Amino acid sequence: MTKLPRVFVDGQEGTTGLRIHEYLAARQELEVPRIDPEWRKDPAERARLLNAADVAFLCLPDAAAREAVSLVTNPTARIIDASTAHRTDPSWTFGLPELTANQ
Repeated sequence: MTKLPRVFVDGQEGTTGLRIHEYLAARQELEVPRIDPEWRKDPAERARLLNAADVAFLCLPDAAAREAVSLVTNPTARIIDASTAHRTDPSWTFGLPELTANQ
């Protein structure tokens, strides 16, 4: 049995996160866990889901997006931040990374 890629959407209760989660959850080739609404602001539960994901979308206000990134300890997890928290951070890639060879 092949392991499906796991994609977690942190911020699934907001408009952007809800749409992304619904779109991804409809796909058969992905595992898309959903956080229990009671635990959506619990750092330990968010950290568990973020670190278990292959890819995580952050659909959060800037401060919460920064907090989410600080919870990630899995070096293979990839983060896509829909907020503005990391747009000007030089250690993050923004836009079309395939246009720059070193990214």
